[in-house]
Amino acid sequence: MGMTMTQKILARHAGLDSVRPGQLIQARLDLVLGNDITTPVAVNEFGAAGFDRVFDRSKIALVMDHFAPNKDIKAAEQCRQCRTFARRFDIEHFYDVGEMGIEHALLPEKGLVAPGEAVIGADSHTCTYGALGAFSTGVGSTDMGAAMAAGETWFKVPSAIRVHLTGKLRPFVSGKDVILTLIGMIGVDGARYQSLEFTGPGVGALSIYDRLTIANMAIEAGGKNGIFPVDDITRAYVKDRVNRPWEAVEADPDAEYERTVEIDLDKVDCTVAWPHLPENAHSAREGGDIAVDQIVIGSCTNGQLPDMAAAAEILKGRHLAQGVRGIVIPATQSVYRECMRRGYADIFLDAGCIVSTPTCGPCLGGHMGILAAGERCVSTTNRNFVGRMGHVDSEVYLASPAVAAASGVAGHIAHPEEVVNR
Repeated sequence: MGMTMTQKILARHAGLDSVRPGQLIQARLDLVLGNDITTPVAVNEFGAAGFDRVFDRSKIALVMDHFAPNKDIKAAEQCRQCRTFARRFDIEHFYDVGEMGIEHALLPEKGLVAPGEAVIGADSHTCTYGALGAFSTGVGSTDMGAAMAAGETWFKVPSAIRVHLTGKLRPFVSGKDVILTLIGMIGVDGARYQSLEFTGPGVGALSIYDRLTIANMAIEAGGKNGIFPVDDITRAYVKDRVNRPWEAVEADPDAEYERTVEIDLDKVDCTVAWPHLPENAHSAREGGDIAVDQIVIGSCTNGQLPDMAAAAEILKGRHLAQGVRGIVIPATQSVYRECMRRGYADIFLDAGCIVSTPTCGPCLGGHMGILAAGERCVSTTNRNFVGRMGHVDSEVYLASPAVAAASGVAGHIAHPEEVVNR
């Protein structure tokens, strides 16, 4: 029986010729990731187990991004614990205020993930790196703690769903619209503990940033991971970032999939996930009677430079509607700097937005944009569960940067065409 991309990577890292769905394996790891919320728990477990060394100081990444800059005393204590651990073991990839970014944007940017590698992180959106042809998945902090010492962990090999893409995206449509469309088709548990493997000629029409967004939200369909084939677009992205040998994998022609989902990119429109699940997908054209109080553009899902560019295109020469608050969060320091160089920061400020240092901030209801009861936010983040961004009676609508920007200008959920064609 042939193997999928995910199964091939897991077999290689387990030292096996082949693996099958459902098989339990022990696999070596190329990178272990933690953030300022999950790392302290992992450090406590690391100490409780009596570990006194890490497996490889160059293969652990700790990123202070969720509550940094620290929002309160508890956040400050958590970050201090991470800093102490990083100094004790001379962790090579430790990112703090001034050098940090949102972890799932920062690691690819820094070349810490390469095609064919196996990565775990104590954060559910670690599945982002499948955009580069890597196997990456979220784990609990206990698993992270053990992995920092052992350099390996166990997996149950997932079965797979093939997502076959054809066509190409229309103007204003992006990877965010593709993944919301897919989740709307299969549901938030449609890929439970399965690998979402993206294939077909439409893959070549997606930028690496579209792929990062799509892979990031594989978990929102219940997926163990999302993964894209490695092509010239992937190679161009990693060329000047990754400075070590890597080897991509390809699915076997006779690889077995639980099912195939077909998506014609030509038919995908700007899509919004209504509260309170990412599967509640609607066309942005349906939102004319839904007034909004806030827009958030950023996060590990949509904080990259093309996301900033898409928002700036809509906001240039326009202003947010009266009563709408706009929060823009570039995902890394590099993205922030480039926004300033290209004039995007001025566009955002002129439109009535604030521009924040890189942080997860409001995405998880942390800080920098918490909602009050009854308020609505159009956000480029990845989850819109009850109370996700503040009060349990608030509402989060998930959308692309273009839709979020257009909605801020219109004062209600809006398709970008509504704003640019005025």
